[in-house]
Amino acid sequence: MSSRWRWSCSLTLISLSWKEKGVEPRPCAAAVPPRGLASPALSGLCWSRRWRMRVAISGFQRAAEAVNTYLFMMQARGIIIRENMRTIGAQVYEQVVRSAYARRNSSINDTEYRMDFNHSESFLQTTTFLPEDFTYLSTQLCPERVPSMKGPIDVNVSEVQMSDIHEMFAKDSIRLGGLWKPRDCVPRWKVAILIPFRNRHEHLPVLFKHLIPMLQRQRLQFAFYVIEQTGNQPFNRAMLFNVGFVEAMKDLDWDCMIFHDVDHIPENDRNYYGCQHMPRHFAAKLDKYMYLLPYDEFFGGVSGLTVEQFRKINGFPNAFWGWGGEDDDLWNRVQFAGYSVTRPQGDIGRYKSIPHHHRGEVQFLGRYALLRKSKERQSMDGLNNLHYSPNITCNTLYKNITVHLTPELALVSEY
Repeated sequence: MSSRWRWSCSLTLISLSWKEKGVEPRPCAAAVPPRGLASPALSGLCWSRRWRMRVAISGFQRAAEAVNTYLFMMQARGIIIRENMRTIGAQVYEQVVRSAYARRNSSINDTEYRMDFNHSESFLQTTTFLPEDFTYLSTQLCPERVPSMKGPIDVNVSEVQMSDIHEMFAKDSIRLGGLWKPRDCVPRWKVAILIPFRNRHEHLPVLFKHLIPMLQRQRLQFAFYVIEQTGNQPFNRAMLFNVGFVEAMKDLDWDCMIFHDVDHIPENDRNYYGCQHMPRHFAAKLDKYMYLLPYDEFFGGVSGLTVEQFRKINGFPNAFWGWGGEDDDLWNRVQFAGYSVTRPQGDIGRYKSIPHHHRGEVQFLGRYALLRKSKERQSMDGLNNLHYSPNITCNTLYKNITVHLTPELALVSEY
């Protein structure tokens, strides 16, 4: 079959298929066939520019979707490969440490314990950090990794009444406002847990149910601060964190701040909530993201900074009204201050999220414009331009700080 005949047949079939779909090619008196080809079938055809544009756009869209799917699969595969390599390395490292530990004296005091165990976060979850018969001394620092930290937590996000949670911890020596500290050793960190809040009353007891026992097992001194926003303004998560920081520092000389979303439940009690020499991103693996890090700069969910670090970066930005962007700005501030972000290795940083789909929250459409000016805005938008009038009440398990926020309370001059 000649090329001219094949061209004529293909165009005829195209014309018939268009007619079956109710699409008539626009008649054209001077239809010009491709150079060197002549066919009667071409004389009545005129290619519509609009039709060709639609076909081209549809093809590009399908190609883009295929490329995005492929890239995501490759990224996921790369993450899985890296995690497998970390697990293998963890097994080897564990055997080395166990062998060294077996040769050590069976009595371990706090001085001997001060080894560089920074890499032990990648241990298998069944590894015991210290012997089960470890003896705590009330005059010595609590170890960071204690026998009571076993690993995976049985997470249940079903609703529970706050009264049931009060009863659950009635005998745990928790002081009014949610303050607790261990009696058998000196806590390494005094940790303030800051929780931004609005219309999530059913989530709060679920978080306390899982988080309080975990922090007690970690031998940390802690207290909960629930910062609740009232009024009709869009939710300002970042500004609430700044308010919580200022109010918490009025109560106690805290040295570690944990910025914790109310709907994030930790799945592993070896995710140690003490701060480090660098800012910490605890929620490295979230179930709603298939336990994958959405992007390298992701800093949302649960993060921790020392008081010194938080003051150095001027806290969170106050200009993010609505959902999204404030955690990315915090990442930028950390980088601009010369810090790097650390994360727990392996499955230690797994979290389960309570479904809510950002109900009642408005997405902040101006976040990208603000993020482009993160560096210029950092010195003028944060702790140093914060104004508010709190209403404070003490609950059995937490201190509630209620504030009515408006943009006028944290004005930012032009930059």
